[in-house]
Amino acid sequence: MLFLAISTPAATEPSAVRDRRQRYWQWVAPLREDGTVRSIHARVGRGAVALFDVDSLERLHALLNQWADIVPATFEILPLIDADAIQSFLAAEPT
Repeated sequence: MLFLAISTPAATEPSAVRDRRQRYWQWVAPLREDGTVRSIHARVGRGAVALFDVDSLERLHALLNQWADIVPATFEILPLIDADAIQSFLAAEPT
């Protein structure tokens, strides 16, 4: 299951959370390696956008809580459909 997570960190001075921000990138590194995070990008200013590939909402929930424990943030979550899956769906005969 694919989910795009867009983070908006809590309002603090960026320099006050520099260590947390560095720890965040250390936390996400193994998730990138194992494919749980397909891509991750820092947002201009502050925040990040991550594409998660997880097997359940509970797993996504756990990951977002871990993320927020490192860098307190609110999240916008967008469920996504893989490009191949949507093309197969569109090619199928309507029922």
